[in-house]
Amino acid sequence: CASELSSGINAEYGEAMSIELLKRAPDELELAAKRIRQDLVESASNDLPPRTSDLAAPIMHLTGHSAEVFSSKFGPYGDILASAGFDRQIFLWNVFGECENIACLPGHKGSITQICFTKDGTHIVSASTDKSLALWDLEAGVRVRQFKGHQSFVNSCNVRGDPAMICSASDDGSVKIWDSRRRYCVTTLNNTYQATAVCFNEQADSVISGGIDNTIKIWDLKHNEVMVRLKGHADTTTSLVLSPDGSYVLSNAMDNTVRMWDIRPFAPANRCIKVFVGAQHNFEKNLIRCCWSPQGTKVVCGSADRMVYVWDTNSRKLLYKLPGHSGSVNDVDCHPTQPILMTCSSDKSIFMGELK
Repeated sequence: CASELSSGINAEYGEAMSIELLKRAPDELELAAKRIRQDLVESASNDLPPRTSDLAAPIMHLTGHSAEVFSSKFGPYGDILASAGFDRQIFLWNVFGECENIACLPGHKGSITQICFTKDGTHIVSASTDKSLALWDLEAGVRVRQFKGHQSFVNSCNVRGDPAMICSASDDGSVKIWDSRRRYCVTTLNNTYQATAVCFNEQADSVISGGIDNTIKIWDLKHNEVMVRLKGHADTTTSLVLSPDGSYVLSNAMDNTVRMWDIRPFAPANRCIKVFVGAQHNFEKNLIRCCWSPQGTKVVCGSADRMVYVWDTNSRKLLYKLPGHSGSVNDVDCHPTQPILMTCSSDKSIFMGELK
């Protein structure tokens, strides 16, 4: 009896052990699978390039416009961005986090061709095909002033100083200077041909303009006359941007070249010191913009071939040719403090991406 009892106990114990082992086996398999997954995740994360910005992801895609986006700009502090285009509205977005659309500013009766922030970031100036410019208060979300005086489409605008002085270029062949505190223009510079791009110099005592005559003009605002003519482009100028140090101006034109000009006093007669090739224009004839990086070490330009071109300023080497958009890339801008590039396009969307 004792032997039978012990054999029965052993059989039960062995059976219990086998059941226990069977129960434990899946746990060990799961742990092994988890370890494998962790190893794969760690190896994949090690293969990824290190992050260089505070964006929620290396590339952010912003959608919401109902038509082509012609202009987009970062605020001076880099926390918000603005975009505008054919849908006649200015959209404000958060740069970081989920990049929410935080405001929409309607008011123009025509498409918005260009926007720019004031120095303190509290206001935006916009140019439109409704023949006017507008000054917008971002805190209140309203238009505080409308500038009328042009007789045709306003193609470009730029802001400098505090209180803000505004310059504008129009198809009526004029370049106008506006004081943001007044409703009417201060100075009119009469150009023979349509003006398509404009910007101030650093001291805001000169204005640089370009148009369909292929010539870039530097205007003296004390005497309201042309001081210097910069010749080299073979087609319409579409963008003019002052360098961060105020010594150079960058121009884009429909001859498919981006040029860097020395605008310092007493510069050599040949003021075109660099030519960047690659960015394209096409039959759409959009006013495609270019920009500098905050330190002036890179030059960026949109393109009608749906690419974004980034060159090294000194060597003129093409650093990046960035795809992503499905329409003409009309405007580009660099973040003021982080290596983030923003682009907007005729595909109705905006991309933000970090650079190395």
